[in-house]
Amino acid sequence: MSKRALKKYVSELTKEQLEEQILELYGRLKEVKEFYNFVFNPNENKRIEECKFKIQKEYFPVSGRRPKKRRSVAQKCIKAFLKLGMEPSYIADIMLFNIETAVLFSAENIIKQEAFYTSIQRSFIEAGKYILECGLMPAFKERLDKISNDVWEQEWFNKEAF
Repeated sequence: MSKRALKKYVSELTKEQLEEQILELYGRLKEVKEFYNFVFNPNENKRIEECKFKIQKEYFPVSGRRPKKRRSVAQKCIKAFLKLGMEPSYIADIMLFNIETAVLFSAENIIKQEAFYTSIQRSFIEAGKYILECGLMPAFKERLDKISNDVWEQEWFNKEAF
């Protein structure tokens, strides 16, 4: 259904029918429920802290298990925050936190998989583009420079890309 057709359909509904449909969507679809919960109670700081905890746990697990180092954990959070329409500076903060955590992990551990380095490079490029597009460079330039310097100091094989 096109947006135009949806608009026409919605305009023909009574207020009660529209309310009924929204409530039904809220009950059936997790995404709709999350959206409305966010709209009426954003609690962004709590969501950010939860996301940072998940990312931290990937590299520095609380229990004695091995670190999984999955980039997808951060990507999932970022994607959810984008869907909700969260403030761009919060999203940029999460993007950089993920990279900073990975760089810190690599400073303390020997990593033999090239995929780890290329994955973090990809995240760095995506974060840089996002920060530029949102006009947030003045606020995040220092953190981007620190990441780049740390990568050079650690002698990553793909350091030139940073």
